[in-house]
Amino acid sequence: MILYIHGFNSSAQSFKARLIGGRMAALGRAAEFGCPDLDHRPAHAMVQLEAVLAKFPDAVLVGSSLGGFYATYLAETRGLRAVLVNPAVRPYDLLRDFVGSQQNLYTGGEYRFTAQHIAELRALEVPQITPARYLLLVTTGDELLDYRHAAARYAGCEQIVISGGDHGFSGFADYLDPMLAFCGVADTVARHPVLR
Repeated sequence: MILYIHGFNSSAQSFKARLIGGRMAALGRAAEFGCPDLDHRPAHAMVQLEAVLAKFPDAVLVGSSLGGFYATYLAETRGLRAVLVNPAVRPYDLLRDFVGSQQNLYTGGEYRFTAQHIAELRALEVPQITPARYLLLVTTGDELLDYRHAAARYAGCEQIVISGGDHGFSGFADYLDPMLAFCGVADTVARHPVLR
């Protein structure tokens, strides 16, 4: 089971979620992919993710941006493996400037981002990581996050650092094979072309 964890103001309809879901469907493994639409409150989002993991305790996580932060917490507390795509390292600091009215980019849902959200994010910080659990994918051209912060935070992990690119990781299709191999589906991936 691959559990995709989307980022801030994103949804299950995000580019990367649809790409992974499409590849898994092409491999005849659509039932082994999940991506819930997460609540904007970190504590509530974590309840949703824990509910999925109660059914699939051996899932491999794929977290993008804020989802990478969530994935790190779950990987460390549950002993799981995770692929992190341009992950937010300290979102409780990064998102302080976003306190106020917000709108989800995909659903259009509106809400207020508050100090409570920040506190809930800080509560999910893990002091240390286990390098063998992670594959880090970062782009040096990320316009929102400095990739060097992630590279330092996940030092010792398997890392793929892509020159250029963007925060949305527009070239993600080119890295589906190593990502799926890390997730344990390498035996079938090699027989299928990269979807573009």
